[in-house]
Amino acid sequence: MARVDFYVLERADEHARQTLACKLAEKAYRLKNTVYIHARSREDAERLDQLLWTFRDGSFVPHGLSGAGDETDASAVLIGSDPDSVESRDLLINLCDEIPTFANTFPRVAELVTSDENCRLLSRKRFVEYREKGHSIQTHKL
Repeated sequence: MARVDFYVLERADEHARQTLACKLAEKAYRLKNTVYIHARSREDAERLDQLLWTFRDGSFVPHGLSGAGDETDASAVLIGSDPDSVESRDLLINLCDEIPTFANTFPRVAELVTSDENCRLLSRKRFVEYREKGHSIQTHKL
């Protein structure tokens, strides 16, 4: 079973959620972990790709878009939205409203939750589903 960490933000905006995803990916990379960030859409994945270059001055996180057709699939951090082409890595950062079907292949999962009421409602459903499947769950209020 995976360890699942819910990170609950005080802010309601999606940009804060994506910035937190970048910070978690950077931390995991520095700890020599591989990461897959699962975005809602290809457009969201492309925004995250750009944000990883600019979210913090001086940061460097080698990353790429899944399915880009280049060498970036071997990057420490991979961003994608296609649930059919995901290989397990050390950490899954989930930015979707549901648990991806491949989540059980990851040893760690990070769920990022904003203070938006709909986001919180959907995250509660995911929390219950993870708990029912026997995963170890921790919550971090930021």
